[in-house]
Amino acid sequence: MLRISLIISALLLLAGCGHTSNKLVFEEHFDGNSLNEVYWNYELGDGCPNLCGWGNNERQIYNKANAVVDNGHLIISATKKDGVYNSARITTKGKMEFQYGRIEVRAKLPKGQGIWPAIWLLGNDIDTNTWPGCGEIDIMEYVGKQPGVIYNSLHTPDSFGATINSKQTHIAGVENDFHVYRTDWTAEKISFYIDNKEVYTFKPKEKNAKTWPFDKPFYLIMNMAIGGHFGGPEVDDNIFPQDFVVDYVKVYNF
Repeated sequence: MLRISLIISALLLLAGCGHTSNKLVFEEHFDGNSLNEVYWNYELGDGCPNLCGWGNNERQIYNKANAVVDNGHLIISATKKDGVYNSARITTKGKMEFQYGRIEVRAKLPKGQGIWPAIWLLGNDIDTNTWPGCGEIDIMEYVGKQPGVIYNSLHTPDSFGATINSKQTHIAGVENDFHVYRTDWTAEKISFYIDNKEVYTFKPKEKNAKTWPFDKPFYLIMNMAIGGHFGGPEVDDNIFPQDFVVDYVKVYNF
């Protein structure tokens, strides 16, 4: 597993060396009937004791049963049963990490007040360089209380956790079909695309450890939170169950 991570990291480091081949170095089409744990981890529970509510006052408990592989799709389900909210969160931490490149995910969003699906990246030094020092790249965030709005954001130490580097893109009916959410990440800038249309580029005038913590490997996270500071606070219990469906994940070097 470590060897896979190192190989992918090494390939994607070429992005900073002038290579423009757009070589596919990782792809996941969710074949079979279970998650491939060579590449993926399940994050479980409610974040306690170290990060209760996953740091955002979220309501869900993450478990394996709410991440199902079926018919070529990963289905992350948000449910409520016996007063308990359940969902799933998967990562590639320690297994598939990369520095620079193109990350592309085709997915279909859920609907309803209180749900918060996301596709995002965290710096692999998070265990010793706590958030937001490790950096965060949000390839796609959506909250059901704002239908038709996609968020792309960066979190860096100079923002102290506030969302100051962010863009909202309005797409009527975005929840009704699959769309491709993409990030192109180089040593100079990070650009975001929806269905191959550029919607936001982050390129700070001054680059230092506080404004640009992005010159190191990151890992991928896909999850669906319920409630929380961003997704809530109100949750409409009539919407459940809701599915966040991922068709594929692809990673390229440049």
